[in-house]
Amino acid sequence: QVQLVESGGGLVQPGGSLRLSCAASGFSLDYYSIGWFRQAPGKEREGVACISSRDGSSTYYADSTKGRFTVSRDNAKNTAYLQMNSLEPEDTAVYYCAADMRPTLVRNMCFMTSPHFRGQGTQVTVSS
Repeated sequence: QVQLVESGGGLVQPGGSLRLSCAASGFSLDYYSIGWFRQAPGKEREGVACISSRDGSSTYYADSTKGRFTVSRDNAKNTAYLQMNSLEPEDTAVYYCAADMRPTLVRNMCFMTSPHFRGQGTQVTVSS
């Protein structure tokens, strides 16, 4: 079955950290750019962090996450990650990953509206 599955979400206190995983099955992530997106109730979807295909040498971060979030990939494990530090209540949202071969610039991955593959999402709640 071809799919992306996120894991690692949960409840964390402000200032805490979480690491999300995005595992691909049924296809190889190697040649796909990967993006992490979030959607909070009443807010627009936001691309928070994206990484280029293959070696992941290029990354892009939204201003809201720059310096706090880190995106990475492990092609041998067919998995991508989002390390989230210094979490704030405003980071509360459903986070999901997506993959697409089309972006020639990694920034464009974070603004894709219909990526080729998309996971179901994992809830992240930042609250004391």
